Amino acid sequence: MSIFGLGHQKPHHYLEMARVAWENRDQLPFAWRILTDGVCDGCALGTSGLSDWTIEGTHLCMVRLELMRLNTAPALDPSILTDVASLRPHSSKELRQFGRLPEPMLRRRGERGFLVATWDEALDRVAEELAIVDPARAAFYLTSRGITNEVYYAAQKAARFLGTNHVDNSARLCHAASTSAMKTVLGYGASTCSYADWLHADVIVFFGSNVTNNQPVTAKYLHYAKKNGARIASVNTYREPGLARYWVPSIPESALFGTALADDWFDVNTGGDLAFLTGVFRALLELDGVDETFVRERTTGFAEARAAALASDWGALERDSGAPRARMQDFARLLIDKPNAIFVWSMGLTQHTHGVETIKALINVGLARGLPGRPNRGLVPIRGHSGVQGGAEVGCAPKVDADTAARWSAVWDFPVPTSAGWTASEMIDASANGGVDLFWIVGGNFLETLPDADRSARALRRPRLRIHQDIVLSSSMLVDGDGDVLILPATTRYESDGGGTETSTERRIIFSPEIRGRRIGSAKPEWWVFGEAMARAFPNRRNYIRFDSAGDIRREIARAVPLYAGIETLNAKGDQVQWGGPTLFADGRFATPDGKAHFSVTSARHGPARAGHFQVSTRRGKQFNSMVQRDVDPLTGARRHDVLISAEDLARLHLPDGAAVRLTSDSGSFTGTLKSAPMAPGNLEVHWPEGMALLSGSAIDPESMEPDYNAVVTIETL
Repeated sequence: MSIFGLGHQKPHHYLEMARVAWENRDQLPFAWRILTDGVCDGCALGTSGLSDWTIEGTHLCMVRLELMRLNTAPALDPSILTDVASLRPHSSKELRQFGRLPEPMLRRRGERGFLVATWDEALDRVAEELAIVDPARAAFYLTSRGITNEVYYAAQKAARFLGTNHVDNSARLCHAASTSAMKTVLGYGASTCSYADWLHADVIVFFGSNVTNNQPVTAKYLHYAKKNGARIASVNTYREPGLARYWVPSIPESALFGTALADDWFDVNTGGDLAFLTGVFRALLELDGVDETFVRERTTGFAEARAAALASDWGALERDSGAPRARMQDFARLLIDKPNAIFVWSMGLTQHTHGVETIKALINVGLARGLPGRPNRGLVPIRGHSGVQGGAEVGCAPKVDADTAARWSAVWDFPVPTSAGWTASEMIDASANGGVDLFWIVGGNFLETLPDADRSARALRRPRLRIHQDIVLSSSMLVDGDGDVLILPATTRYESDGGGTETSTERRIIFSPEIRGRRIGSAKPEWWVFGEAMARAFPNRRNYIRFDSAGDIRREIARAVPLYAGIETLNAKGDQVQWGGPTLFADGRFATPDGKAHFSVTSARHGPARAGHFQVSTRRGKQFNSMVQRDVDPLTGARRHDVLISAEDLARLHLPDGAAVRLTSDSGSFTGTLKSAPMAPGNLEVHWPEGMALLSGSAIDPESMEPDYNAVVTIETL
């Protein structure tokens, strides 16, 4: 084994760290204070400063470092926005590199670009619209770019103060299927265990997840879990190189020689996890691998789920999953031999039209083995962005149950609307069809995150007033409007007065303090803007919606969201509270009306692509959300327009590695270059968002309203 992985395809962490330091050289003291005192604004592991609550020592990863420039960049020159046509040829990366948004800017209908406005002028324009808009024609959307729980809460309260439930967040596009399934069958849509449980598990299984790319600090946990005897398994269409071996830079042994991670690979078709998990459940039944005491005492619905699984056809399960019956049985035996199992999954399972059913099938297996509610075991829908776990938990979602609505109405002293709210995709549909007059968007870029960019462009164009509240430019801001377009500059979490909190994957609510350092123009915290705009629109009711400080918001969250009791006490670096405790459901009672976990009847109905076609899924490379950071993925060596394909398929098609091809779906086409990879035959992978043209804007999970980010394509050589 070569030292430092020389000669291997791998990240060069130390060189990358040096590059980031050079990139931030003009603000190094500020950047250092952010790293040592702030809570990470990258993935949802939730490091506070350079430490966490799982393993002692320094924790630092390239995801966090690559985002640093968003926090330290200088202000852009507002004059570049006076003619937006000149900016449209720029890529999103180039638009971000112009710098931070320093002042409010307004583009009135028919004007070529934006002119700087005062905050009074900007807020008066928003208030003017709020005062006249039909609440049923107003929509609010917040994405996960470092947004705090306080912002999510203030935004959803403002929407409901206006009189609408049309408010949603970016978790809709990634883990909505997980939340929907878990809330239905367990009561809460969150991890049932803590990261510390990984260290003492017998086996950790990753389903459709690439943690070494998206949550790289987890590789450190896995290194020590392996030292303690854990096995690691991967259920995926692609054998991720980062899960085969990873070089953890903060562990000398691993930095020198790497850590071998995955012991077992279970190859499945794109979308085949539902059939695979159904087969595993059946195998557990046939191998007497069910924890009968747990099932009898803590669950309901087992008999129906058992009958459905035993009635399934092994041949159909093999065809639909892409895995032989023997491998499904092998997986079941692995769980029987290794009782302390942790299931970790991501968008490889959720972003399908059958995403909710797939998660229910996974939970069936977990319940059969007695995983939730016990130490060193659990179910983990791992989050890739720091804001998405807490966003919905503090109410930034369209659906409100009756008990919650009654509680909020009592806390707020105004009624919660009873009309149904729109999810993100429904907002876009409604706006594209002329059904939205006010569209308030915090962060994000629908042009690059939702399938059918033409539909998204229409949705952005048609409102009477479109508001973009963000820290940097995006291509969405440059879309011409039939009405006015307003840009409001936001502070980052590190610049916001009074700090803020985020909720990690393990349900830990962590305080991130305001960091001393330079500030950008007149940028304001998003929560302040929501309150001030509503107060100006409805001055007689302003006391119901204004907050004087972020601390006031936390105190109200504690009253409005019982799960978040304790958030009101957080006000200094390191302060945190883990709702549900280290082990969720440890008392044996689930958060369902009957206190039981519910088995589900599932059926595998997603077969392989028809003859002459391939199933293609979209993947992440060196990027954060849709923000592409490198043209070449250091873990895979794949370029942004490479098409990952198995060696077997290359041989069958008589095509060389590197051949130029066009992929064509019912929705569009993608031109790229074939790259041989350890893929399950019959499947392809392309990068997102580059491959979005292949995706259908109408393919969506009906229960969670999460879009499908996969397609069926043909290959044409060029």
